[in-house]
Amino acid sequence: MSRPRKGAGRPPAARHPRKKPTMEAILAERGIVLATLAGIPKRDRRDVEAEVLLNAWNAVRRGMYRPDPRDKPRDALRKWLHGIAWRLASHYVNSAWARRAVIHPSPLGLLHEPVGIDMHAQIEAREVLDAMASLPGWQVDALLSVDDPESLAAYARRRRMNPHTAASRLRIAREALALRLKRWRR
Repeated sequence: MSRPRKGAGRPPAARHPRKKPTMEAILAERGIVLATLAGIPKRDRRDVEAEVLLNAWNAVRRGMYRPDPRDKPRDALRKWLHGIAWRLASHYVNSAWARRAVIHPSPLGLLHEPVGIDMHAQIEAREVLDAMASLPGWQVDALLSVDDPESLAAYARRRRMNPHTAASRLRIAREALALRLKRWRR
């Protein structure tokens, strides 16, 4: 006597369509995602929405989109996106950051000691910017090359000049800036 096959007498398991939704199809259903995320504050809603869309696309690429074949394709996609959005919204709401975030219009006013740049440093910075604005363009360009992550030799190569010329221009620009600042501060 042979044993009956496992699952005999039941209808065969549903086969899922092989067609995966495109990113355009997922983006076309942003409305259901935004409706699901309605309880999240506006300042964070765009970030959570982007996370939902990214997670949905990654799941499609990994083959995790397996809708019920009895549903219409669009309805199945909408249900699936709603589920992803619902889970990510609950993760956001239950996160420690969201529970403890307190938005204040002037958070620095809550501190007991002064924070940040003092007024004297701000005035000096404005003087330097004004002095730089009065210099010729090639001198400003040479001064700003110091802040570049590349070396002065790479700066010279990019401008098709001798590295010694670039160094000389930088020295001249520094002297001109120091002279302007000295005159203004008298």
